[in-house]
Amino acid sequence: MAALSRGVAFSKKGVSLLQVCGLGPKACYGTDITRHKYLHESSIPTMHFQDSLPHLKVPKLDDTVERYLRAQKVILTDEEYKKTETLAKEFQTGSQGQELQRRLVEGDKMNKHTSYVTEPWFDMYLESRLPLPLNYNPFLAFKPDPKLKNAIDRGTNMIISAVRFRSTLRDGLLKPEIFHLNPARSQTPLYEFLTRMTPRSFSWYTSLLFKAFPLDMSQYNRLLNSTRVPRFSKDELVTYDCGGDHVVVMRKGHIYKFKVVGDNGLPVPPEQIRMNLQYILDDNRPQNHESVGYLTTLERNKWASLREELLKESANKVSLEDIDSSLFVICLETEDPTSNATSLDDIDPVVAQQFTKLMLHGDGANRWFDKSFSLILTPSGQAAINFEHSWGDGVAILRFFNEVYDATLKAPYIPDGLKPSGMVSQVEKLEFQLSETLKKEISVAKGLFDKQVNDLKVDTLKDDRFGKQMMKQYKLSPDAIMQLSFQIAFHRAYKYFPATYESCSTAAFKHGRTETLRPGTLETKACALAFDPNSGVDASTKLKLIREASEVHQKLKEKAVMGQGFDRHLFVLKTIATKNNLEIPFFTDPAYAKLNHIILSTSTLSDDRVLLGGFAPVTSDGLGVGYRVDDDAFGVNVTSYPARDGAPFLECLKKTFEDVLEIITRN
Repeated sequence: MAALSRGVAFSKKGVSLLQVCGLGPKACYGTDITRHKYLHESSIPTMHFQDSLPHLKVPKLDDTVERYLRAQKVILTDEEYKKTETLAKEFQTGSQGQELQRRLVEGDKMNKHTSYVTEPWFDMYLESRLPLPLNYNPFLAFKPDPKLKNAIDRGTNMIISAVRFRSTLRDGLLKPEIFHLNPARSQTPLYEFLTRMTPRSFSWYTSLLFKAFPLDMSQYNRLLNSTRVPRFSKDELVTYDCGGDHVVVMRKGHIYKFKVVGDNGLPVPPEQIRMNLQYILDDNRPQNHESVGYLTTLERNKWASLREELLKESANKVSLEDIDSSLFVICLETEDPTSNATSLDDIDPVVAQQFTKLMLHGDGANRWFDKSFSLILTPSGQAAINFEHSWGDGVAILRFFNEVYDATLKAPYIPDGLKPSGMVSQVEKLEFQLSETLKKEISVAKGLFDKQVNDLKVDTLKDDRFGKQMMKQYKLSPDAIMQLSFQIAFHRAYKYFPATYESCSTAAFKHGRTETLRPGTLETKACALAFDPNSGVDASTKLKLIREASEVHQKLKEKAVMGQGFDRHLFVLKTIATKNNLEIPFFTDPAYAKLNHIILSTSTLSDDRVLLGGFAPVTSDGLGVGYRVDDDAFGVNVTSYPARDGAPFLECLKKTFEDVLEIITRN
């Protein structure tokens, strides 16, 4: 017998069941990744479970109002809460709330092919007129590759891996995204055989028998060859299903393109890709101060107007289509704040701050923020992805991120240093014909962008005294302890409890996006007050409060991933009311606005391949808190604007971790 796919493959005459059934993803790694069209070849088709994914249920109005009031009680005074409770109960039992719920349920019954959140959530993003940088686009940075320590070599390998990812996805050979609750049972030949043989219309149910939960993969179709096009009032997502066998490269505000997919579907020879990148790096043109990239940083109606102006010139139309249809955009940077760090501990806080600002927004000239994602590369080979958020959430982009990282790490193309004979550059520079009006508008856009990003401040914290292993040892949730510490630290720094947001994926459902987990609970509030120096609460009571907060957090997370929060439900009900010009006192309550004015916007970035990540605050007086918890360390990346300096929060967070860990370990 041979152990395969974390299970046992039963053999007969030296042939495993896995081989007999043609199962298991065949890893296409070798000494040269360019010889393979696919990253792997899954026996289960990529979209095999998509048709039978469960439908996201509309929560009961009673449950939603109860959850809403519990969250409000944390941030409101007693007097404010009484008023809000009265309005909420009237909404819950009165004709207005009941009618909105009825309309939502009826509409949901007629659209079982999708989620009740999908359309209004897309509209929320696409109708927003705010600029994309800082307001929407986050970044994720790859850990360094020990063998690929410059932009050309790492860029070449990442392009090759991305092309192979596209082929694997398009040909239905990418492994379906599955959450394995019991891997020993589900990551086996029997599971793969039975689920593959089950018709798509109910394959999800077969998977469920093995406690394996397939996840929605509809967002993957907009991952590559995709862009957000500015339109008046509402933007448009455009995906090029055919063609688009090239990448666009930006350097110093200049824009180039070259082909990366051959006629046979294989990546273009790595020597050619490498030569093309070298050609662009060797181009000695000075910084382009009239880069059209600046226009993608503008308010969306303004950008839509200027794009129409650009399209009046045929050359501009061709260049814009080349950008829009490309696999993705590569941004080659001249700035290089990092020095081949291999973990969070290797990055100096000042360097981490500079790196965050480079990857989150850069100089504006060398970015195309509309693109589904851009791959950013520094001279030393540090790499990150900056992605536009309307088309999808972290599930699809992180899968791409991980597949590309693993493929380049396992079997990279290493150049021999010899220049290929008879090979010439295939780079084409994209040109734009700019009127004087457009040149002035680009200059204005640059000024607005510079002011916006100069107002953004970054603070970082890293510590090796706390990690997943320690929390598991004490039977506590690492995420719960991080969120509890955020609440305690914020209260210490600013003397009140803020509206707090943590995103949870609802990808277990068809077309699932996210639900909000409200980590500021009555339990975290009680714990924070107990940690006040003048509280007089003893250590054993504090430990009890910590455990209660952790347990409640876990229950809220379990509900959120099942779509049983309250934020998305109320968001859609409010959308229905707005479209029907209905004035609802519940939604005009100042407390409703207060709860949705997010002060602490948090997101976990924990993954073995992620070096760093971040995003800007969602409000001018808020904090953007990206955090990760490794086995034996944690890191926090905090962004802020002048209205609220993040430094006091971070200083209090250091002390909070010390205090919380002392209680946990001492008891």
